Amino acid sequence: MYLTQALHRAMQQKPDHIAVRFGDRQQTFRQFADRVARLAGALQGLGMQHGDRVAMLTLNSDRYLEYQMGVPWGGGVLNPCNTRWSSSEILYSLNDSGSTILIVDETFRALAETIRGDAAALREVIYCGDDDVPAGMHGYEALLAKAQPVGDAVRRDEDLAGIFYTGGTTGFPKGVMLSHGNLLSSGLALRAEGMATPGGTYLHAAPMFHLADMGLAMPHWIEGNTHSVIAAFSPELVLDTLERDRVTHLLLVPTMIQMLVDHPAMRQPRDLSALHTIIYGASPISEAVLERAMTALPGVSFVQAYGMTELSPLATIVRPSYHTPEARELGKSRSAGRASYCTEVRIVDPEDREVPRGTVGEVIVRGPNVMQGYWNKPEQTAEALRNGWMHTGDGGYMDDDGFIFIVDRLKDMIISGGENVYSAEVENAIAMHSAVAACAVIGIPNAAWGEAVHAVVVRKPDASVTAEELIAHCKTLIAGYKCPRSVHFRDSLPLSGAGKILKTELRKPYWDSQIRKVS
Repeated sequence: MYLTQALHRAMQQKPDHIAVRFGDRQQTFRQFADRVARLAGALQGLGMQHGDRVAMLTLNSDRYLEYQMGVPWGGGVLNPCNTRWSSSEILYSLNDSGSTILIVDETFRALAETIRGDAAALREVIYCGDDDVPAGMHGYEALLAKAQPVGDAVRRDEDLAGIFYTGGTTGFPKGVMLSHGNLLSSGLALRAEGMATPGGTYLHAAPMFHLADMGLAMPHWIEGNTHSVIAAFSPELVLDTLERDRVTHLLLVPTMIQMLVDHPAMRQPRDLSALHTIIYGASPISEAVLERAMTALPGVSFVQAYGMTELSPLATIVRPSYHTPEARELGKSRSAGRASYCTEVRIVDPEDREVPRGTVGEVIVRGPNVMQGYWNKPEQTAEALRNGWMHTGDGGYMDDDGFIFIVDRLKDMIISGGENVYSAEVENAIAMHSAVAACAVIGIPNAAWGEAVHAVVVRKPDASVTAEELIAHCKTLIAGYKCPRSVHFRDSLPLSGAGKILKTELRKPYWDSQIRKVS
């Protein structure tokens, strides 16, 4: 299996069907495939060899889809850059992956100009914005215009398709290596789950650098459906696009769903009759938001997907039938669902022995969707992949019907607005302030974001620093969404007998009244 396989099928069966819509631009599968083959030729002309990493740092666009198909068509490896990261984090991913080519748009041209000199392997920068091409960069459209289309490299199951960076528990992002077989097996499972229907349209409203968006788009490539793209999420733009493009399937994180159903534009007359399914994930949804969403969008099916980048990304799913009022009374909608097709899920103790139903342990997953490993991190790979199983670091239990309920995180991770925030990264940033003696970062309940990043800080003797100053300090080092939303100062931190900070004690005042110990 290989990523571009579905494009060949669509070219053969429906070449004149609309493949992509973005604003006023649209392409048929015939036109899209030609541009993909030309992009592959252009990249090869710039020196891309088989296995070379090509990075992209842009907002959503039709060109992002060309990148996702054009790089593997030419034999390269994807490295989608997180647009919410700081310049130092982006530079780390470029250097760690050894990316040789970078594609940027107008939003990130200045950042690219700033960091390109420090990106050791970077040889070429391509500008895909619609204004004048900056000096020292190649124009995207000019490259495609003069490039000759090349034949598909036709990669194999085990060939590396992309390196997808996630937050790192050690303060550095980890590059998740996903093969063509990983991504296609997850896409086929999603297609079997009904996450794409013939003749449908998928809306790319979530950030396209996230594997969640690329993963949920895969069944629509397999089906030969249309892809509608917006540059970034906004409730009004989503509603306008749903109506204009007759969108059938949409992926949103719960925060986006809340913003959508509560927006004034939702109360205007709309024809959303084409909308079939909303898939949500990254964090659970509150009962109140789900109820408002189902009331505002009657007839739309809701599906929860649980997984992670390391799983390409799907592990379990809560189907629409478990979102009905009757099923919600049984509590199944509060679960993370049951194992999807091609995937096994178990709950195990620290010795990897399966625990009885209803007993909390670690969620582990096995299947063709499990990553190849972490790029350049053999020790972390060996820790995560044991005996063929991906150890998620999530704590949960399985009920008698096979539903997984996530109750806590064994990993020290916070999910805020659908974004993963590793407390070690934030703690490292806080600790760099000269007034900080010790700190601990935890997630606390937040109605809008699920969890908010909260810092507990011990000042050095005779030192002075305010919460505002610490937050501003963090923003110079890490992405804004990772920075604390609140800071509490205290004289000391609770420690275990081994000298470890007892974060469970710090969390108690915030989470004791909550059913779940995570958002």
